[in-house]
Amino acid sequence: MGQFYGLFRLLLVSFLLLAVAKAEKDRQHGRSLSRPAPAVKYEKEMQSHYWREDAQKTLADKLDALSQLKKQGAKNVIMFLGDGMSIHTITATRNLLGDSSEKVYFEQFPYTGLSKTYCVNRQVADSACTATAYLGGVKANYGTIGVNANVPRYDCKGAYVAQNQVDSIAKWAQDAGKDAGFVTSARVTHASPAGVYAHISDRNWENDAEVREKGCDPEESIDIARQLVEWEVGKKLKVILGGGRQNFLNETMRDEVGHPGYRQDGRNLIKDWLADKQAQKASASYVWSRKGLTQLDLDNTDYLLGLFAKGHLPYDGDRERNPKNSHLADPSLTELTEAALKVLQRNEKGYFLFVEGARIDMAHHSNYARRSLEDTAEFARAIQKAREMTDVDDTLIVVTSDHSHVMTVNGYPLREQEITGLANKLADDGRPYNILSYANGPGYAGTYTKADGRKPISQQHTEHPLYVSPAMVPLDADTHGGDDVAVFASGPFAQYFSGNYEQTNIPAMMARAASIGPFANVQP
Repeated sequence: MGQFYGLFRLLLVSFLLLAVAKAEKDRQHGRSLSRPAPAVKYEKEMQSHYWREDAQKTLADKLDALSQLKKQGAKNVIMFLGDGMSIHTITATRNLLGDSSEKVYFEQFPYTGLSKTYCVNRQVADSACTATAYLGGVKANYGTIGVNANVPRYDCKGAYVAQNQVDSIAKWAQDAGKDAGFVTSARVTHASPAGVYAHISDRNWENDAEVREKGCDPEESIDIARQLVEWEVGKKLKVILGGGRQNFLNETMRDEVGHPGYRQDGRNLIKDWLADKQAQKASASYVWSRKGLTQLDLDNTDYLLGLFAKGHLPYDGDRERNPKNSHLADPSLTELTEAALKVLQRNEKGYFLFVEGARIDMAHHSNYARRSLEDTAEFARAIQKAREMTDVDDTLIVVTSDHSHVMTVNGYPLREQEITGLANKLADDGRPYNILSYANGPGYAGTYTKADGRKPISQQHTEHPLYVSPAMVPLDADTHGGDDVAVFASGPFAQYFSGNYEQTNIPAMMARAASIGPFANVQP
């Protein structure tokens, strides 16, 4: 009898443990266990043959890519940089566009890898040290551009010592007789584009006033805008398209729409740029509006400078929501990319083009998840335009990011739910929570109250274009993330970009594909 009782107790304890485990599992997956019927749009995915046919197509594409590997190099190289475009950002954008891998264009590229984004002195990087890495092939200190790690940030003179300077792939292209240019939705003197042409110990020294404010002599520590207009690489750039007019004008001058400049040296660098091209008897155009850009004869333009805003260009979603304003001053990243290619394609020896989707990062910093995804979608459209305008047999396109962000895709949302909305389960406090959220940033203020914990939120809140997504830690701006970022490649020697590697390998592989710079003669 005692033996039977002991067995009964063992079975009862086992049953209770299983029940507790199941309850915990259910709790982790949300308070509701309702299982709504699959949406009609996903009905094909319920059949096994759908997935097998998809795998067969993917395998065929892989084999086809291998069979078409080219031994000849790339005539042209285009590098697309989605600033702050983490893998989570790409995933969320795919969902924003319809939950299809076909929608984010560059995900279709045949070769994919991962790059490591840290700086020499920081685990989590910024856009300055990473620009030196993916454009020049050298890791640097946080906040510095175009110099090696011997130069600490804010050093007044270290960036101008020749052995400390790091040349970019744009210079390698120029030295090989190719043309070079860049497009950005940020100021053209911002950290990422500055990596194309500048050598500076502080990314914020975009004009002479910023240099002077840090106690350096602006005649010894040359600001980024001056380097773009006066120094060798910048002067030779055939295309410069972005924002940032105020860094080119003295504070006593006003731009085309009435905004005063930032400079204190009395200079108008836009006029200086034009004067230099006129001295060369080259065809050069400066434009400041979308209308002006559309009126140019780009097939007969040698040099093109476009500064379309006093600061950064607008978020793409905002530009679309305000078409009247965009017609006057705000071309899209796709339009800018198309214009740049029309100018650069005139060189029979080829070109290097750098294109940055900068506002992806800036939206993340403000916890504007929807804005960031909208700019990622436009970034993908610009890449598609570039691929359509070029020959895959002679033009290598590389797509990557400088660093990630701290946005996550979480909960267990249904496939048909808006990615920028609310999960379909309630949290343990009985309130809904967001599918997209941040580890830190300004969204904290709208997330918590001292008296009542998390603030109530509805789907209607999340549908506003300026909705600030929730954050766990209060900061004025969210931080970058330290995780690896994706690299996508299409064109000659795209296979180089598979695997996991240092960010500094990217320009080496691009240069080897194009047979330019210090990596031109590396043998397989």
